[in-house]
Amino acid sequence: MKRHIITTADGSKTIQIEDWNEQYHSIHGAVQEAQHVFIKNGLHVVTTSEIHILEIGFGTGLNAFITFLEAEKLGLTINYVGVEAYPVLEEELLQLNYPSILNAESKADYFWQMHGIVWEVTTEVSTNFKLTKQQKFFDEIVDVEAYHLIYFDAFGARVQPELWDEAMFVSMYKALKKDGVLVTYAAKGSVRRAMQTAGFKVERLPGPPGKREMLRAAKHSTK
Repeated sequence: MKRHIITTADGSKTIQIEDWNEQYHSIHGAVQEAQHVFIKNGLHVVTTSEIHILEIGFGTGLNAFITFLEAEKLGLTINYVGVEAYPVLEEELLQLNYPSILNAESKADYFWQMHGIVWEVTTEVSTNFKLTKQQKFFDEIVDVEAYHLIYFDAFGARVQPELWDEAMFVSMYKALKKDGVLVTYAAKGSVRRAMQTAGFKVERLPGPPGKREMLRAAKHSTK
């Protein structure tokens, strides 16, 4: 499928898949979306200082890099697992501007290190950030009570509905530790109902720029 780099509304770049009219990040602002959905409404609500995170859709590495920067600022220890079936090409990565748009040029080497590490091997990116990239399909995830937080950043249900059904969220529910949370930019009623059927308690939250709502789903220890 034909892909090209576009600039989103906040100046940050992302990858667009022309055949699907789908982007890796919001056209209303790639960085703004990541910070609002995954940091403000995800990372910041986890109460432990050592956090195990699963990202569904490692993609450009934007969510991982922002999480790395935030962990340094807050003194958090992060164990990050990013799952991606189709890794982004090096020539695409070279066109992205995340370190500069985030005013983190001094940390740019960490962004490139994240993309350069060997797949399937846990790597210490820094003393407080470990990254494991797994190249596989999302329905191959079989982890049980392994994560405090899931960033669910798959392509939208319009183009890949199979990634947003009850079976997928059952596996996500199993992968979370008790009292863990899953956050996503999505807000469709069918997605919310699939989460609820899987066992999650779901809340609608204000969305990032350009989107009215997003979803946060919690796995409660009483279930």
